[in-house]
Amino acid sequence: MNYKKVLVGMSGGVDSSVSAALLLEQGYEVSGLTITPFKIDDDCQVKLRERSCCSFKSVIDANDVCKKLGIEHYLIDLTEAFRKNIVEDFVNEYLTGRTPNPCVKCNPAIKWGGMLEKADSIDANFVSTGHYAKVNIDENSGRYYLTKGEDSNKDQSYFLWKMSQEQLSRTIFPLGDLHKNETREIAKRFELTVHSKADSQEVCFIPDNNYHGFLKKQLNKVGKSIPEGDIVYDGKVVGRHSGYPFYTIGQRKGLGISHPEPLYVKNIIPENNIVEVGPIEELFSQTLIAADLNLMKYSIIPEDKIYQVKIRYKDIGAEAHCKITDDGNMLVDFLSNRKAITPGQTVVVYEGDDLVAGGVIK
Repeated sequence: MNYKKVLVGMSGGVDSSVSAALLLEQGYEVSGLTITPFKIDDDCQVKLRERSCCSFKSVIDANDVCKKLGIEHYLIDLTEAFRKNIVEDFVNEYLTGRTPNPCVKCNPAIKWGGMLEKADSIDANFVSTGHYAKVNIDENSGRYYLTKGEDSNKDQSYFLWKMSQEQLSRTIFPLGDLHKNETREIAKRFELTVHSKADSQEVCFIPDNNYHGFLKKQLNKVGKSIPEGDIVYDGKVVGRHSGYPFYTIGQRKGLGISHPEPLYVKNIIPENNIVEVGPIEELFSQTLIAADLNLMKYSIIPEDKIYQVKIRYKDIGAEAHCKITDDGNMLVDFLSNRKAITPGQTVVVYEGDDLVAGGVIK
């Protein structure tokens, strides 16, 4: 295995482009890899615009950057794996009344899975992406773990908690110590045309950010529909919902009900087709249970520590005690109440800036 050879996941954006450029500058033998756009809808047309699930604009931009840098550019198509493992899971999670985070599952299963398979085929020991995070190793235990990126506004460690020890050991994040404005300046220095390209904000397979329309379309393909149902407050029907998968814990807008005080979604009951609402004080809880765990910094979580725990990406985090339960789940006991703890979302445990563990909220 060539320890100076690295395969960079190229999205066509400024972050991955600068990652490739910096690795070249550091003396690595670099190649680029783009996972081609996912054709999720059978009737989707290939578009040369950015906001399209089948857009080839990202492929063209990635290829142009590779030409500019003088490196080889590979393409792989993982459409079917993506559809089966990410899109179908995304739809099924909403049908069980949960709010999924598809990027968390996609990163290790699809992105790193595809990158490492290709890396092995070209004798590259390392892979790289444009994520804002850092990889560290505990010299005593030999365990690899993530640390938050230097730019707190861009840190993406939250989305990477499912990465395995092998994936971490073979990953380089060149942007971990940079701020976004520095990345754009480096892109200008290398004369990369993507230096001013806007960041992607949406889930990649829902470029218009219309979750409702996407869910309806996917269900229509298999002959299913989402029926309307009751919105219930304090045991009484106070309105009608347009389909329980279209609601999430903590939601206030779009309920279409009138009440003297604001009401929020506090529970979704798929088996009864009911959305329960309540006043804001009923959204708060001090504990959660997480499943599907991945322990990163420690093989066993020390219980005598207070950790900083995030329950959503933009959450600043809150102090909590954490412990593994007898059934292999994780109990998180916050020192103060948290609002709208949402089943299906990711909970990530930090010790300072180091990622200790992650899981999916039950």
